[in-house]
Amino acid sequence: MNLQGKEMVDESKEAIESSKAIQEMAKTGGKVVGLVRDFGKFIAKYIDGPVEQGVGIFEDKLHYMRFERQVRYMERVNQLMASLGKDVPTKAIPLKLAVPLFQAASLEDDDYLQDMWARLLVNASISERGMELRRAHIDILERLSHLEVLILEKIYSLPADKIKGSSIITGQLPDAVSVEGKDQEKLVSPNEEVTMALANLDRLGCIKLPTTWDGAEIFTSVCPTVMGESLVKACQF
Repeated sequence: MNLQGKEMVDESKEAIESSKAIQEMAKTGGKVVGLVRDFGKFIAKYIDGPVEQGVGIFEDKLHYMRFERQVRYMERVNQLMASLGKDVPTKAIPLKLAVPLFQAASLEDDDYLQDMWARLLVNASISERGMELRRAHIDILERLSHLEVLILEKIYSLPADKIKGSSIITGQLPDAVSVEGKDQEKLVSPNEEVTMALANLDRLGCIKLPTTWDGAEIFTSVCPTVMGESLVKACQF
């Protein structure tokens, strides 16, 4: 094959590859347009607004986030709604709460934590669930790790009347907890990872760490708080 023929073959290959690339971009573009519309409709339902407003919120606040996480979140919420026999929400969520909630939920890479966001949205949007969404729920949840959520759920899995005014032993977290009794054996401190998780939960007001007379934190037991109980209830299903 002469040089001119080789150049023509190369150009032909480049044209084919370019055509394939354009086709793939068109397919992707179509998917993006479809997702924008779908997620816009999804948002519109929960803010009780027109689809155009939902699309506008998506394009303004959520367009840069990972599509697969947005799709998963939308699907999980729809599944939870279906399990309640609901097609649409019965209570609108104020925009000042809806936008940060959708942002945080779309950014979440951990499936377990994203499911927490899904339950939070459904509970807040179904009046029969009797839950009032608060900005604190959103602010705190987006600052929690997987381990911290497991610890929080384990602590508040104990009956409310059992833990009220009591100290909760932390030595076996995140696997188990118990209420401190009068004849309790010598308390054991949790490992470093759990200790750091408890410190953050205390910082966020989800638990209360006891302290020594000079202010040093004690990690062998914790006390429940109103905020911690409220957050766990808001994300339960």
